[in-house]
Amino acid sequence: MTSNGPEIFTATSAYSLAGVAAMAFVATTGAKILLPKNARWQDSFTFIWLAFDALIHFSFEGSFLYLSTFGRTVNSSEGPFAEMWKEYTRADARWGVSDPTVVSLEILTVLGAAPMCCYIIRQIVKDDPARHYWIIVLSTAELYGGWMTFCPEWLTGSPSLDTSNPLYLWVYLFFMNVIWVVIPVWLMWDSYGHIAGSLRRAQTVTKTKKN
Repeated sequence: MTSNGPEIFTATSAYSLAGVAAMAFVATTGAKILLPKNARWQDSFTFIWLAFDALIHFSFEGSFLYLSTFGRTVNSSEGPFAEMWKEYTRADARWGVSDPTVVSLEILTVLGAAPMCCYIIRQIVKDDPARHYWIIVLSTAELYGGWMTFCPEWLTGSPSLDTSNPLYLWVYLFFMNVIWVVIPVWLMWDSYGHIAGSLRRAQTVTKTKKN
């Protein structure tokens, strides 16, 4: 039986997901090369996530920003990145029409979050504890960006979202967005432990000296 409906998993789907996997591989390789073998697993994981995060922001989301500013839209553009984003617009139509809220958030993501990821990676390599402050700043921004991407849509009944098949719902909309919630929350928890622990130890030392 031949279906006349639109093809769900396309070549563009495969290329896009392969690109994501390649970035994860590059991030993991970078951690193995740049971090000492005795590095805490938490620091290795954080390095990998931030490198992956930066690559996604600079390449995929950077291309979206280019295709969605100065009168351009994804839907009216051509090329491999335009085709990739047209694939995503099948799940969330806002990304094809230069939705001002989405574009505004992507400006902050590409020009702010991505460079901050690189800065924190440098701090991890140098074992600079100040990274924990910037990790919390970055994670807060990532969580806010996710909230503002979807909350306005939910409040209006999600007219732009298509959850009609598992690929759109669980891969494009759920997985590709929930990791930017779960991992930033974990990073904040880990860095909070470092900051709070250091301050408490410093407070104990100060009180001991006073006594």
